[in-house]
Amino acid sequence: MGGGKVSDEELDFQVRIEMGETSMSRNDDLEELSKMTKTSITPFVLAFRNLSYSLNTSKEMSLPSSIFCRKDTGKVDKSSKEKILLNDISGEAREGEILAILGPSGSGKSTLIDALANRISNESLKGCVTMNGESLESGVLKLISAYVMQDDLLFPMLTVEETLMFSAEFRLPRSLSKSVKMARVQAVIDELGLRNAANTLIGDEGHRGISGGERRRVSIGVDIIHDPIVLFLDEPTSGLDSSCAFMVVKVLQRIARSGRIVIMSVHQPSSRLVCLFDKLIFLSQGETVYYGSPTHLPLFLSDFGHPIPEHEDGAEFMLDLYRGFEDIPGGTKRIVEFNKLRQEVIENQQLELAYSNGLGVSIKQAIVSRGKLVGIGQTSTIFKFANPFWVEIIVLVKRSLTNSKRMPKVFMLQIGGVVFVGCILASVYWQQLDNTEGGIQERIGFFAFLLTTIFFGCTDVLAVFLQERYIFMRETAYNSYRRSSYVLYHSILAIPSLFIFSILLASLTFLPVGLNGGFSSFLFYFLTIFASFWAANSLVSLVSGLVSQVMLGYIVIMPTIGAFLHLSGFFVHRDRIPSYWIWFHYISAVKYPYQAILLNEFDNPNMCLVEGVAPNKSCLVTGLDIIRKQDATDLGKWSCLWITLAMGVLYRILFFISLSFGRSRNKRK
Repeated sequence: MGGGKVSDEELDFQVRIEMGETSMSRNDDLEELSKMTKTSITPFVLAFRNLSYSLNTSKEMSLPSSIFCRKDTGKVDKSSKEKILLNDISGEAREGEILAILGPSGSGKSTLIDALANRISNESLKGCVTMNGESLESGVLKLISAYVMQDDLLFPMLTVEETLMFSAEFRLPRSLSKSVKMARVQAVIDELGLRNAANTLIGDEGHRGISGGERRRVSIGVDIIHDPIVLFLDEPTSGLDSSCAFMVVKVLQRIARSGRIVIMSVHQPSSRLVCLFDKLIFLSQGETVYYGSPTHLPLFLSDFGHPIPEHEDGAEFMLDLYRGFEDIPGGTKRIVEFNKLRQEVIENQQLELAYSNGLGVSIKQAIVSRGKLVGIGQTSTIFKFANPFWVEIIVLVKRSLTNSKRMPKVFMLQIGGVVFVGCILASVYWQQLDNTEGGIQERIGFFAFLLTTIFFGCTDVLAVFLQERYIFMRETAYNSYRRSSYVLYHSILAIPSLFIFSILLASLTFLPVGLNGGFSSFLFYFLTIFASFWAANSLVSLVSGLVSQVMLGYIVIMPTIGAFLHLSGFFVHRDRIPSYWIWFHYISAVKYPYQAILLNEFDNPNMCLVEGVAPNKSCLVTGLDIIRKQDATDLGKWSCLWITLAMGVLYRILFFISLSFGRSRNKRK
């Protein structure tokens, strides 16, 4: 598992790759698929002109126009105080070729990938990105492209085939039969050389699974399942040994040759990898120091006055050369200007030739004629998502259950925690709560502790979502499913487990503690516990959408729950809360279930808790007296229950908003 060792299957695959013997499987379903993926006569060329990007871009530099094809393509003023990440970058990537972006750390490789993939906000990026000379709409680019992140973001307890099949169900339209989708999955498995690992779990630190090289190829497979035209990859060889890295790039070469544009960043490629690239862009501090074919690099360096020494790798020599220039202020200016002069004539000729075949044919028409598995119908209408939201929810639920059922210990530990708390409470209060003043106070304290346990116990939701955050970001960035579908699935999946926790906790505590009211009171007690679990789970989900780290989430949620509890009415009665804090009392998620349980227990005019002495035995303390003493008279118990449930819904809506506009949007500012 990991990238250090190469398995027998990978060695066999490497041999077959180098001999050119790997191929897509053929069957009856693939015949239908092949009709949809046939190569177009018109080649696709992705061109980018004068891309410039800096942090904290001033208003004078930002434009409200579309992210692709802006009117102002001027250069960034290098005398400004902003940190320049890209400065006047131009080039093109052609169908059937790999464009590799090289450079040391901080040179702008990932930033350029993000710029081309529409992952930088409209106001910050300047320049123009076109396909066959036509401006690309953001929606079209999402449909025809895929972005493979540097980290392998996969569910550990799914097999390779299941992982790709779920991706197919998200990205391929519902009109395709399941057999066609499975045929596409099998074709991708063969294309990536994953046949021997098809039924192996992905694995993680605690579960043995596939190797690092196979994991990287699965990550690529997830993003090419819908047969995109453009494939962006951020350092796909990072963390892999030389053999695994070669296999991954060799697979990418075959993917490009099958009729796709592949654009990738590489940190320190070996000479074997450089031979697989069709074009190179060397970046230095956000500027281009070389753009062209690897075969032309020796001539470029020779003309520049720094020929490559004999028996030395050209790419490594180039990197070492301008790294030395970077240590000198303005040291790279000469090689940057030399590269620009060299490109002026060659680049224009290449673009003119590239666009000549595409004139008169719109991008949408070209995509339709190509027959790619993307959401563009025969009338060139764009379908933002491949499936309706209810299909997305079903697939999300099915995937989560498939992954979770292979880790039953997690759910059993949660059940065990609820049972343990319930048994502890039952044993502590077993036949101990009488109707004395002390017994009544202990009963009220039991209610407060019960709700405290519920709210703090739901903080485990933080880790669950934050572990999936980057999978969610990757999948929603290119419209695998809607954010609203994810929130609904997240809510639907939580309800059954919360129901089980609630019935267990209510059953273990109601009778042993000696609560009053019979079955109807027990039913309301259970509903209040369920509403508390629901509100707590939703509140923690909201926090998980606002933060990016588990520890930061705990720092936010723990004081919040503590404040809700403190101002719920148990520690400080409502009439004693300062006027400038009373608003927090009414937004406290603990106030309403606490008050609902109090009313359920004591809101009975016939309840006598303390009787007087003989002979009259008049009632000295009634249930209503306790309600008034606790200042819980502003709302009825059913109103408190509905408000608690409604607060859970409100937190879910805010959770959706945080995913739509917060840190979970996979886009730079």
